[in-house]
Amino acid sequence: FHTDGKKKHTVETTKFRKLKERFVEKFGEPPLFYACAPGRVNLIGEHIDYCGYAVLPMAIEQSILAAVSVNDTQSIQLANVNPQYKDFAVSSEELQIDRTNPQWYYYYLCGVRGVKEHLGLAPLAGMKCVVDGTVPPSSGLSSSSALVCCAGLVTLEANNKMLSKVELAEICARCERYIGTEGGGMDQSISFLAEEGTAKLIEFNPLRAVDVKLPDGAVFVIANCCVEMNKAATSHFNIRVVECRLAAKLLAKRRGLDWSCVQRLKEVCQTLGVSLEQLRDGVLSANTQHVTHFKLHQRAQHVYSEAARVLRFREVCEAAPDDSIRQLGLLMQQSHTSCRDLYECSCPELDQLVRTCLKAGAVGSRLTGAGWGGCTVSMVPVDKLEAFLQEVRKSYYTSDPRRAALEKHSLFVTKPGGGAALFLEA
Repeated sequence: FHTDGKKKHTVETTKFRKLKERFVEKFGEPPLFYACAPGRVNLIGEHIDYCGYAVLPMAIEQSILAAVSVNDTQSIQLANVNPQYKDFAVSSEELQIDRTNPQWYYYYLCGVRGVKEHLGLAPLAGMKCVVDGTVPPSSGLSSSSALVCCAGLVTLEANNKMLSKVELAEICARCERYIGTEGGGMDQSISFLAEEGTAKLIEFNPLRAVDVKLPDGAVFVIANCCVEMNKAATSHFNIRVVECRLAAKLLAKRRGLDWSCVQRLKEVCQTLGVSLEQLRDGVLSANTQHVTHFKLHQRAQHVYSEAARVLRFREVCEAAPDDSIRQLGLLMQQSHTSCRDLYECSCPELDQLVRTCLKAGAVGSRLTGAGWGGCTVSMVPVDKLEAFLQEVRKSYYTSDPRRAALEKHSLFVTKPGGGAALFLEA
């Protein structure tokens, strides 16, 4: 679906039939249209998008789906196929989002509110919506951002408005901050700008995406360490964002720049000479007010080295030397080491899984996503794939009863997928 080209697809496929059935069961009427937004795996470039640097993700086949009907009630009724996620209803004029309680429906409301405020929609069309998804939650594969993007796309269509994919990505990147996550724009950008068959180098200010052809002879395998981590439910993520802001300001002041307006390490960044109140208001987020010690040198060292690895990864893909798979694998391993030691966003289970994947035949393996749990992504030569999967199952999953129960949805081969789309009811 191209939001600026008004191209839609009419479908009646298996993946929508269950969603349609649940919608009719819930609301007593058929949906008007469907929306889909993919999750993503970041191949390299972790925790640097909010510092202004380029990242290199690809969309995956797992996605968030929504079936929607439109009405003039000025209310939004939300339901989820998964019974563990509660129904929710709210007036479209009262889109309050509770940062202290990051429930699934608040992520949806982030997307609705972002489009509403950007376009000045009043009144906002009423909606009934049933959501389904195949992106594992809290796994580092961007399930929450996919939900925000899906809701933004739904809101645009329900109100008969049009925006480019770039505009919609930028809106959704900003509006996810309503729930308290001070992230960059990688997740939302790849969800909208992805194209099947290619990874993307995503650059910011201005937002743009460049195709990156991945080498033949290797595949990427995602493995979930089975530790969940919700970015909005803890301060881990935002502490790193704040540390990078502080490092940026210190560097800027040291270089004699106007540090007061500098927020990102890319802008070059600050012995602050400001009051505690100014620091809190201008730098800290709501859930990092309690932090008293920041590791600025370590965080900046990771960001700068990781930004260089992203560019080198792209160069290797473009040049395609004979040993490109080996070179890319080494960059991935360096990335994980930096995330673990300098950024401290790994966890024992992720480190164990990375070691397991390397021992099983991966040329490179690293955490992907925010970290502190979630998934690894490994680059595996095609001729070693089956042996790799068997060994990882045996060594990491079947040896632990809880992991074994989750293994079916925790270990899979992935390839670059397409971006967000709209589908009309057949």
